[in-house]
Amino acid sequence: MRRAVCPGSFDPITNGHLDIISRASRLYDEVYVAVMINKSKQGLFTVEERIDLIHQVTAEYGNVRVEAFHGLLVDFCKQRDIPAIVKGLRAVSDFDYELQMAQMNNGLSGVETLFVPTNPTYSFLSSSLVKEVAAWGGDVSHLVPPVVLQALRGRLSRP
Repeated sequence: MRRAVCPGSFDPITNGHLDIISRASRLYDEVYVAVMINKSKQGLFTVEERIDLIHQVTAEYGNVRVEAFHGLLVDFCKQRDIPAIVKGLRAVSDFDYELQMAQMNNGLSGVETLFVPTNPTYSFLSSSLVKEVAAWGGDVSHLVPPVVLQALRGRLSRP
């Protein structure tokens, strides 16, 4: 069975993330979405909420598993016998950082990283940008799946 992982914080998952996960799901038998936990960051959504949203928006693929993980991504991969990490690249600036990570991960464990160019429609998109625009009342309906938009509106309308 060919396995890969798409890691990230997914706070929240965007259409850009979903594009990469969708494409990976067509290339691999099983795709894990690893919701990486960073205890030094306060997210808008809890890890459990992120996992639930990702489950909802990836359900149609049938071969996507979603799990939280705290620690090194290579340990996540080793524990699940995953030989490949799939990462989307938006710009050259992403490549500089991601190449270093890919080389480190390969050196630590032999896990390969595959870079997928982001759909140009989403080349500017990040979770941080979506949260900022939504917090100021901007329209992000074209940037996130409907269930995520609903969750964003519910979270940001609270006092």
